[in-house]
Amino acid sequence: MLAALTLMLFAGADAWAHNVAEGDKGYIQESSGVLFWPFVYLGAKHMVTGYDHLLFLFGVIFFLYRMKDIGIYVTLFAIGHSTTLLFGVLTGISANAYLIDAIIGLSVVYKALDNLGAFQRWFGFQPNTKWATLIFGLFHGFGLATKILEFEIAADGLIPNLIAFNIGVEIGQLLALGGILIVMGYWRRTSSFMRHAFIANTVLMALGFLLVGYQIAGFAVS
Repeated sequence: MLAALTLMLFAGADAWAHNVAEGDKGYIQESSGVLFWPFVYLGAKHMVTGYDHLLFLFGVIFFLYRMKDIGIYVTLFAIGHSTTLLFGVLTGISANAYLIDAIIGLSVVYKALDNLGAFQRWFGFQPNTKWATLIFGLFHGFGLATKILEFEIAADGLIPNLIAFNIGVEIGQLLALGGILIVMGYWRRTSSFMRHAFIANTVLMALGFLLVGYQIAGFAVS
């Protein structure tokens, strides 16, 4: 699973974490009126192909075994993501996309370090993982809102289309999560899982730092 995400990351190295395909970008810019299902599709596509979201979700559920716990964390992430996505677009408030995506890269680093127990060993305390998931969800949504604002989406049908897009994002999240859980379910039943957990989260942390470095470099030359 981590190898697949790594390939996605390098395949998209020429794009921002919240980049939208050129064809989709043109469709958004040229669309007007309520287009519910097309925007549901665009939202789902964004989540399923959004390697930053997938890396973070992979880290979040890495050591979660009960569906109740998985549901709580995924819901917190969804609440955060949805809130700032809608708020950012409707109010027109944005930030530098490179800096926002750098913070999102840090969310991946944070989750990998949390899984490795680094905070307890280094600082003697454990951050509240639920609050952290919600807060980083806010940044994930704000990053996408910033990108959508650049497309100057039409005001006609804006709210229904945004709601449809957000519904699509959550559908895509569930699809991606289902795939991750299937792979994790098989992996957890092997004797090598705990032995390789350290390596997997170290790679996850390295990918997070790679995302941060890429975004900071982009900000420096922009």
